[in-house]
This record gives sequence, C-alpha cells and structure tokens, in this order.
Amino acid sequence: MGERDEKSKQIEMKDFTEATSSTKSPIIKMVTQMGDNIQNTQDHDQFPKKNNNNNGHSSSSSSHMNHINPLLIVFFTINDLKVGKKLPIYFPKRDPSKSPPFLPKQKADSIPFSLKQLPQILSYFSFPSDSHQAQAVKETLQQCELKPIKGETKFCATSMESMLDFVRTSLIIPTKSSSLSSFKLVKTSHLTKSNVHFQNYTIFDTPMEIAAPKLVACHTMPYPYAIYYCHYQEGDNNVLKINLEGENGDRVEALAICHMDTSQWSPTHPSFQVLKLQPGDMPICHFFPADDFVWIPIAA
Repeated sequence: MGERDEKSKQIEMKDFTEATSSTKSPIIKMVTQMGDNIQNTQDHDQFPKKNNNNNGHSSSSSSHMNHINPLLIVFFTINDLKVGKKLPIYFPKRDPSKSPPFLPKQKADSIPFSLKQLPQILSYFSFPSDSHQAQAVKETLQQCELKPIKGETKFCATSMESMLDFVRTSLIIPTKSSSLSSFKLVKTSHLTKSNVHFQNYTIFDTPMEIAAPKLVACHTMPYPYAIYYCHYQEGDNNVLKINLEGENGDRVEALAICHMDTSQWSPTHPSFQVLKLQPGDMPICHFFPADDFVWIPIAA
C-alpha cells in the first residue's frame, strides 16, 4: 500500500474510532428490520442517559419515552400529522466532517466485505478482535447479510457508484442514463445548530406530501468507510416533509415516511412498543435522521 493510501486509511480509522469508542454497541438503524434485531441492543447503554444538566436532552421530554431506547423515538402515527401537534423525537446530530467518506468503487471493491472474511477485514484495518470497532464491523456485516423481509430488496452500498446502480435498478430507471436527472435525494435538514438531540418538537406548518410512487431508503452503517444499507420495499408508503420547531427554538425540515399498511409487520416491531399499537391498527410513520436519506424518481 502506498504512502498516500496508508495516510488516507489512518484518517478513516481515526474518524471511525471516535465514532465507536464511546459506545458499548454500534447504532444500527434500519427501520423495516428493527424487529427482533433491535431487542438485542436495548440492554446496552448506547446513548447518554437523561441528566440534570440538559446536555443533549430537553428537560421536558416525555417520561414514557425516557424508558425506551432513544433510537426508537422516531415513530408516530398518521393521526399525529396536525399543525400544533407536539411530538418527542430523537434526532442524532453528527459532524459531517467526521463521517467516514465513500471510497472510490475500484478501491471499495478491492477490500473484503463479508462476514466469512471478518478476520481479514479486522487485519486490514488493524482492529483487535475484542475492540468496539471490531464489534461494529461484525454487526454491520451481519445486518447486511440478513435475509430480506417479505417484499424487500436490499443492498449494502460500499461506494456511491454502487448505490446509484442499485437506485436505478430499484426505481426501474434505464441504465443507459448516466445522469441524476431521473431521480433525486430527499433528506432531513437541521436549519439551526444546537447540541440537543432529544426534545419535544411541534409541527408548525402543514406537512407536505412528496409524490413518490417508488422509493429507495438508505441508512448509514458503522464502518471504517461509508456503508449505506439501502432497501426498496413494495407497498403503500407516503413520503413527507414536516416543518418542526423544538422547545429550544430548533428548526428542522424533517423527512418522514408513513407506511400505510402494517398488517404484515411482526408484532415485535419496535414501533408497536413505542406507540402501543398492534399490526394493522393504523398507518405508522417515522422520521429520518439527517445522515439517512431517500431516493425518489422525478416525474417526467
């Protein structure tokens, strides 16, 4: 490996180490596959507890939510989509400059990426097998190799090129088109800066529905370089942009998806725990953190 590649790898390792060294377990964020998988993480101290100095938490957040993994405080029902409605929401805020970068496709394809190659991967990145980083790598590979749920097509993108190929295929966009004119990315935007992650937010404007007959959702995964778990799922889903204002004045233009039919979801899906519902009771929605996003086709 050349000196430049070695320096680049060291930078990536530094960012990844900073992102995982303070947790006992990595944050795995896949809304449609949380189910039983998330139960294995709920006993771990993944997030700071609410404390009296309000470091990253609003003092008046719902007491019910204080007993739930903050990762799960993103769910709401379609009946909540009203101007003036107040919702407790956890929005993780990460410094984009410290996020692991995408590798060029040629380089990403040259690095092993499978659970059976875990020893080689840990050796490549010089991770001790008992380290937080090794555990994060292992869990990401496990999630990427899980069998898709019914009606889902999934893919872990190791480069921007591979992500766009998956998006084109999933949205049935002709592969001869090399531009991004046929689809676009939508995401959550934080319009103000603060270190508060968990607080009550109020819907202060009428939610805007984004026409999206098909969509591909992509979620960041903990890894030494950028990995996105992307999935296309059949079904009736509504994409929304929702303007929110936090108790501290934070403004968020939040991306959310509403799943109109939950009758086939597992009863162990965490949304039912949070909302105290059962499969098929009503449409369930969830917010996206700022570093996850959705690809949707652009109407001709």
